[in-house]
Amino acid sequence: MQRYFYIYIEHLLYSHVTTSIVMLLCNKACATSYTVGDSSGWDYDVSGWENGKSFKSGDTLVFNYPAGLHSVVAVDKSSYDLCSVPANAPTYTSGQDNIVLNKGANYFICGIDGHCEFGMKIAANAF
Repeated sequence: MQRYFYIYIEHLLYSHVTTSIVMLLCNKACATSYTVGDSSGWDYDVSGWENGKSFKSGDTLVFNYPAGLHSVVAVDKSSYDLCSVPANAPTYTSGQDNIVLNKGANYFICGIDGHCEFGMKIAANAF
């Protein structure tokens, strides 16, 4: 009887470990890529594009825009609300920026003067 108990416990542990590995791999493999602003890209009045989307940690936001015309700056909530670029904030300028979302709130603005005020900002909450 005790032998069967140990076999049962081994089976449970194996199943649990296997399930955990599959879930971990699926989290990476199941990540989604979103083009910010869809076909319009990262441009004025993009604010609100994120509404209704269910982002996950590990998803990628793709920011397409003419290099030199705009930028993407990762900011905190306060800087997002004020449209201000903090010193040493991660800034992207390639025109084809891929940014992986972290769990929780992710805020992005355009760092070019006045652009954020014209709606070049998004807030993506990733679960």
